[in-house]
Amino acid sequence: MTVSENAQAGVEKADLVTLTVDGIEVSVPKGTLVIRAAEQVGIAIPRFCDHPLLEPVGACRQCLVEVPDAGNGRGMPKPQASCTLEVAPGMQVQTQVTSPVADKAQKGMLEFLLINHPLDCPICDKGGECPLQNQSLSHGAGESRYQGVKRTFPKPINISAQVLLDRDRCVLCARCTRFSAQIAGDPFIALVERGALQQVGIYEKEPFESYFSGNTIQICPVGALTSSAYRFRARPFDLLSTTSACEHCAAGCELRVDHRRGTVMRRLAGNDPEVNEEWNCDKGRFAFMSARGDDRVTRPLVRDGDVLRPASWPEAIDVAVRGLRAAAESREVTEEEATTSAALPEVSPLAVLPGGRLMLEDAYAYAKFARTVLGTNNIDHRSRPHTAEEAEFLAHAVAGTGLGATYADLENAGSVLLVGFEPEDESPIVFLRLRKAMRKKGLKVFTVGAQVSYGSAKMSATLVPAVPGTEASVLQNLPDEVELDGRSVVLVGERAGLAPGTLTAALALAERTGAKLAWVPRRAGERGAVDAGTLPNLLPGGRPVSEALARVDVQAAWGIQNVPTEPGLAADEIFAATLDGRIRGLVVGGLEPADFQRPDAVLAALEAAEFVVSLETRLSEVTERADVVFPVSLIEERTGTFVNWEGRERPLAQYLGAQHVMSDLRVLAALADAMGAPLGIRTSAEAKAEFDEIGAWDGARAARPQQGGAIAVEPDQGQAILASWRELIDDSRGNDGEEALLATARTPVVRMNAAMANGIADGTPIRISTDHGELILPLAVTEAMVDRVVWVPGAARDARVSTTLGAVPGDIVNVALAETAPDTPDESEGAEA
Repeated sequence: MTVSENAQAGVEKADLVTLTVDGIEVSVPKGTLVIRAAEQVGIAIPRFCDHPLLEPVGACRQCLVEVPDAGNGRGMPKPQASCTLEVAPGMQVQTQVTSPVADKAQKGMLEFLLINHPLDCPICDKGGECPLQNQSLSHGAGESRYQGVKRTFPKPINISAQVLLDRDRCVLCARCTRFSAQIAGDPFIALVERGALQQVGIYEKEPFESYFSGNTIQICPVGALTSSAYRFRARPFDLLSTTSACEHCAAGCELRVDHRRGTVMRRLAGNDPEVNEEWNCDKGRFAFMSARGDDRVTRPLVRDGDVLRPASWPEAIDVAVRGLRAAAESREVTEEEATTSAALPEVSPLAVLPGGRLMLEDAYAYAKFARTVLGTNNIDHRSRPHTAEEAEFLAHAVAGTGLGATYADLENAGSVLLVGFEPEDESPIVFLRLRKAMRKKGLKVFTVGAQVSYGSAKMSATLVPAVPGTEASVLQNLPDEVELDGRSVVLVGERAGLAPGTLTAALALAERTGAKLAWVPRRAGERGAVDAGTLPNLLPGGRPVSEALARVDVQAAWGIQNVPTEPGLAADEIFAATLDGRIRGLVVGGLEPADFQRPDAVLAALEAAEFVVSLETRLSEVTERADVVFPVSLIEERTGTFVNWEGRERPLAQYLGAQHVMSDLRVLAALADAMGAPLGIRTSAEAKAEFDEIGAWDGARAARPQQGGAIAVEPDQGQAILASWRELIDDSRGNDGEEALLATARTPVVRMNAAMANGIADGTPIRISTDHGELILPLAVTEAMVDRVVWVPGAARDARVSTTLGAVPGDIVNVALAETAPDTPDESEGAEA
């Protein structure tokens, strides 16, 4: 448990209060609680309801202490709860260590708590790490005097699909309810009834649907709240614990991973005050079963006709090398192909698509492999909709910049502007830190977008209305109420790159106001991949491909004569060039076609390629079309580093053995050896050392983007502008295998304002369509929303925007009642459609 947040750091002597705890004099900042002052001198006072990141409540009364002098020469007549009592100058406090009164009071409270507490210790998930168990042994009586019948409840009950409640274990500490209301902003759980009947309950019409519900399980001191996925699966003393980092989003949360006999049993939030404090989201906590099922690739696969057959590693490497060499060689083209490609620029026939989930060391290996082995700059890790403006922005403002804006900057900022970024869904710990700053320090949050989302409302964010696609114009003409200065932070999400000119305008805004600018991608590997050089215009450390001195730096570090001089193709361009025959060989990492704007084009390109090498953990749409599939290790089977949105490195250590699989780095090194161009690195430590030695580029930065803003479009009758983002718990394959987690996903809906709905009731099926396809979802009328805009979740189960609509935010879509045909506007006027 966190003791304090550097309580005395930067505190002047005038702000310190001196008191005595068990005869030991201690000086602490004014406003410190007595229980914290005792911790400063190494005295642990028993407690259940107290938590350093929650507001004091004094619910359990276990932390009673004697106060013979309150600082005014008079003592307090009865023992006091040290978790709610603030220190005073000259105060004298006696804990259970020196005071028989405090010791008796604490033992009495424990006896009361245990009267109705069941003897579940042998089967309770908390047994072995339970504060009630521990404090009963250290501070309680040896035997119970209670001879009556204990109160019982039916057990367990489902607070949600993910969280189970044993009411008879609960000691009413209110940790769970305070966390939900104060930290997460999801007050769907509360203490109900009174007296002996008081218990944790949920609102009948408001299920406990929170992205952070797992934290209530972790901070529960008695095992009243347990995980449906972990319940009865292991005991704490059977587990080995390893400190790790989360692989899902770019927040960079520290995790504690508990594993047994080669299997991960559970994951808990780690304690890192600079990043995630003691919290994490449910996806980071529960979503670790993907690729641990029957579809895992555990042996190399080689295409034999229409099927993939198992092969040895030497055979698979030989086949891959022959295939890549054949694809790289020039071949005779047909007259039709010659006519088609005559007007197209010549490009390297090979390309690399690493995906955005890699550790820094693996991403660096892909960047080096592309340049030194394949001789190409055709490399792009962005397995999502992307633009050339974004690549220019990343090269100019992100790559090789190191630690920039931090969580501490967010917490201490006067104002934060969100652009193309929904923190609760796209980086949950950023959301928690912004909400904390809003509640405790009055932070003003402004969001440029089409609606006040659920997460924005919990941050008391002010909407800066923007029709999707026009954000650049809005940033150039912000209303006066949006005050930005040197204490402000502008957070741009990866979706900002889809609105023309938005990243250019964000750069100009930061320079004009002095605010810090930070880019917050969705995936954990994105920032490290940018630094590693897995973009067509970038070399490692933020070095521009087009800069001669930058290429000389890299050539010297890699010991090669030449690095390709021309920027390569971005991912969408790679697919287009594959379809027209200019690119013939692909090396593909862990990417999903459904994550792109047009998955059908991605799949067609994979089909059209002459040779495809796939490095994957599990069978996928890519492996189905690959000629060689190499099995790569899971997150727990490799060592490496993630780089979070701040630019902070988050190291991971291997804690489970890897059998018959290798990391991406090891596979690429083996391929490079077989192709006669060794990478010179085989382990993550060697890759990290070489990357650090190359260092960040200290020359001229890549040119800043100069993209102009888009002209606002007017949708016709029956049309609207699409707004969308991916929710945290969605159809991502990273959530596979966790049905309880998926059951807590938010119900997918179509959102529009009341004027556009024109009297149509919530829940009415609405059809959203394009020439590519359609999806039908129930209506949710949303008041604080821009007119003529509809919002749908980006990747709801069975309703992905990419596969159904083939659209991105800012595109025009057709809107109609689902009961009517979309091409009969007379019958669909009620939905502005």
